[in-house]
Amino acid sequence: MATEKKSDTQNSVENTLKSLYQLQNYLSEIDRIKILRGELPFEVKDLEDEIVRYETRLAKLKEEINDLKNDVNNRTADTEERRQKIARYEEQMDNVRNNREFSFLEKEKEFETLEIQLNDKKIREATDLMAKKQQEISATNATLEDHRQMLEEKRKELEEIISETRVEEENLRLKAQELEPKIEPRILSSFKRIRKNARNGLGIVTVQRNACGGCFNRIPPQRQLDIKTHKAVIVCEYCGRIMMDGALAGIEEPKAEAPAPKKRTSRAKKIEVGD
Repeated sequence: MATEKKSDTQNSVENTLKSLYQLQNYLSEIDRIKILRGELPFEVKDLEDEIVRYETRLAKLKEEINDLKNDVNNRTADTEERRQKIARYEEQMDNVRNNREFSFLEKEKEFETLEIQLNDKKIREATDLMAKKQQEISATNATLEDHRQMLEEKRKELEEIISETRVEEENLRLKAQELEPKIEPRILSSFKRIRKNARNGLGIVTVQRNACGGCFNRIPPQRQLDIKTHKAVIVCEYCGRIMMDGALAGIEEPKAEAPAPKKRTSRAKKIEVGD
């Protein structure tokens, strides 16, 4: 009974390891397809973000120019009103009855003149600022157009690569999804976590030349024996990857070449020839 239970456990571990190894193969192929796409998806996303940033900048510049135009129009209208006031003050100055009234009208006229001069200064400044912002809009529009053209080219390039690999990737993802339910959720979760943290995306590796196939650190003999007996799922104590023996994965361990036998060398006898 104990032997039967031991055999069932061994088969369960073997099946889990085989499923994980097959799942790893599917996911590695998907990773290969992603590498084929290279940095294109990130370049496309960066260009899209840049275009949004430039469009936001253009909208802000146009809004600032509109505000400046409104300020110029308001100051122009204000200047016209003040000129009319000055004209009325000049008429009234011709009909003043005393110096006090004349002095008051003179001060009011001087005040309106100063306000007109201030308006003229603010209008010139706003006009110069509008011209600078208009130049900035032209430069931003040119940059935006370049980015849009680059984005269009990158998108076409990415679409071509995706169209070439879409069917293959979808098939691999489907196979991976069909395989996952065969693996215990706890082990599957650990495998995905290991894969995410691994630099090369390998969550399970085979033992190669008495070493971990992920980090290549040497595995003690007893640990290798435990891996070969498939009594439990064992991880590398250095990199944390799940390990399995190559035979279970269908990989033959290369046999070490036996050292060539040393050739026996016979001592040459020295023969002395006498007279």
